[in-house]
This record gives sequence, structure tokens and C-alpha cells, in this order.
Amino acid sequence: PMPPRVLIIGCGVIGAVSAYFLRKNGCRVTMVDRGQFGRGSSHGNCGYVCPSHVLPLSIPGSVRKTLPMVLRRDAPFRIKPSLRPSLWWWFYRFARECRHDKMMATAQARDALLQSSFQLYLQLIAEEKLACEWEHRGSFFVFRDEKAMDDYGEINHWMEEFGVGAKRFDGESAREYEPSLKPGLAGAWHHECDAHLRPDKLLTSLRDVLIRMNVEIHENTEVKGFQQESKTAKAVLSSQGPIEADEFVVATGAWTPLLNRWLGMKVPIQPGKGYSITMPRPATCPQLPLIFPQCKVAVTPMHSGYRLGSTMEFAGYDTSLNPVRLSALKRGAEEYLVDPYCEPIEESWYGWRPMTFDGRPIIDRAPAFSNVTIAAGHNMIGVSMGAATGKLVYEMICREKPHLDLQPYSAGRFA
Repeated sequence: PMPPRVLIIGCGVIGAVSAYFLRKNGCRVTMVDRGQFGRGSSHGNCGYVCPSHVLPLSIPGSVRKTLPMVLRRDAPFRIKPSLRPSLWWWFYRFARECRHDKMMATAQARDALLQSSFQLYLQLIAEEKLACEWEHRGSFFVFRDEKAMDDYGEINHWMEEFGVGAKRFDGESAREYEPSLKPGLAGAWHHECDAHLRPDKLLTSLRDVLIRMNVEIHENTEVKGFQQESKTAKAVLSSQGPIEADEFVVATGAWTPLLNRWLGMKVPIQPGKGYSITMPRPATCPQLPLIFPQCKVAVTPMHSGYRLGSTMEFAGYDTSLNPVRLSALKRGAEEYLVDPYCEPIEESWYGWRPMTFDGRPIIDRAPAFSNVTIAAGHNMIGVSMGAATGKLVYEMICREKPHLDLQPYSAGRFA
């Protein structure tokens, strides 16, 4: 029989790696994206491939801690006042997830994807010679005061159950290990398991590989729905006309709910807006990625540049670049670093993280169709989980035995 024709909607990291595994295993692959390849949320994020990010945001007590600041314009975690019922339903469900047993069940589901992805990236980068500035140096979680440092020790205790715990560096020992830090900080925790890369270079490199493998890529092509016969999708309805295939993959990240009426479910994804600023490396550049949990700012030193990123803003599909949020990144870095940033700013960026209230992605068949697979909702760690998700998509479509248990990522869990 002829290998199946697969149409992938979405040219971010999830779509790209899915295309890679499908094509490598003989499928004929076409990709479409409403914008340009790799220019969505996969472009300007912090580029962490981080098994340490095993715990979801729904840590017990997190609602109580963040509520006082959520309406402040410069708060690291902000909710833009809104009357959208879907947003408030999402937060209600999120609050119900903030229990120890639920957090640990989600951590187990995330851990499987994170560990698998890490190994798959090592293989993929070696086999395809991806020029993505991969470095395996770990990540450094830095704290201003002792109490926050000790509180993280409790969180670290949960992480140790998954083998991704951190080593504690108090006071000056943190600065000896990472000389870019200012004196007088309480210390840091080092997760040796983490790596980082430059995400835009990863996507550029993957695109070159896919083109070499004869994957068809259609940019600036918006998908508006499906042509169907009973429970089988026959084609997507796009701004360039119908595009036929045998199998379809919805890897549209935060945009996925816009296809709700076709997919046969209300996809519980909210766009969580993150920001970043990219510039040349400062004089005293950090050696390893730094995360400042108290102000929710992350720092990525890359071979070819330097990036400040993070913050979380629930503002719907708002396309503005909020200068208040961008300056909060600089202010956060100033508190911790000798040389927090430098000129010129090469890019100020935002991207929408596809946030599910339980912190797990959806990797499953769409309820409305027998031949449409959803691979979306990777929260803040789409790059980290991308390789394993792409492999699972290929395994589902090609009827191979999945290398991970798919149950935790089922679409049915929201029914």
C-alpha cells in the first residue's frame, strides 16, 4: 500500500519534529502554518530542555501566593481583567488541580515526556547535525533571601522523587560557581540534568532537514476547518483552498481552541503570553541558564547571543508588545546580575504558551474524527517535550506501539 499522506497544521517545534519522524518512516508529509515556519512560540522562548521542570504550575498554595498580584500591570504573573467565561472556568479548574496528589500525577506524566525528549534530542542533533547551540550545563535557580531559598528546598524534595533534584549553593559559593551573580544573594540550586539551545536556530536547522527529506511546507496558509465524511476528515479548508490528506495533525499550540467546533471538544487551552528580549552577550555573561523564581525572569546565555525571558500574562489573543512587561524583564535581571543586559536590543518578542489547567499536553485523536491527531497544550515547556511528542504522533499515526503510555495525555480527561 501507498504510505499515508499526512498534513500537519502548525510549523512550530511540535509540528516540525512530528514531520521529521513521520517522513523518516515513509509517510508523505505536508505542513501548513498561518504564519512562517518556526516563527510562533517556538521562536523567541528561553530554549530550555529541562527535565527539572517536572512539576506543573499547580503547586499546592500557588493560588494563594499569586492572587494578591495578578491584576498588577507589571506583576510577573498577570491576568488582564476579562469577562470571557472560558478564562474563569479555566482558573476554577486550575485551582482544583492545586493538590499534592494531582500535582504528583501530572509530574509523572510530564517526567515521561521530558526524559524521553532529552534522549531523543541528543540522537536527533547528532544524526542530523542540527546547528542549534546545544549546551548541557544544567540550570541555576537563584534566590535573594533565605526563606525563598529554603522554600525551594521543599519543592526540590518533590523533584528528587523523579531523579531531577538540585544541589544547594549557599551565599558566596553560588557566586564562585557563577561569577555573573551580584554579591549578597542568598544562594542558588543547581539542576545538573538541564540543557539549553537556541530555539530559532533549532527550527531553522529542522526546516533545512525537512526540505532535504522532501516535506512540503506551505507558509501564510490559514486553516479554517475540515471537509469530512462522517467521522473521517478528507481535507482541510484553508486560505489557499482545500488540501487533502489521509491523516491530519493539529499542532497549533495556543491557537488550537479556534478549531474547537471541528475537533468535537472544547480544548481547555488558554494563551499565556510570555516575553523575551534578545541582545549580544554582556561583558560578564553567565555560564549557564539562570532562573530567578522570585521575579519570574529567566536568562539564557547562547553562543550567538543572550536572552532575558519569561513572565506570564493571561490577556487572550492580544498581539501588542507591552513595554511594561519588557521593562520588568530588565528590572528583574538588574537585581541579580553584575551585567544584566547590554545594547543593542536585537529583538523584543512575545509568544503565546498553550496553557492547560492541569499542566499536561493533549496527545490524542480528536473526538470528532478517526484520522485527526491533536498534539498541543505543552504549557511552558513545548521545546522540552517536543521530541517525544513528535515521536508519539508518528507512533499513533503509523500504528506502532507507543514508546510512552498515552493515557495521561488523553483528550477524554476533560470530558
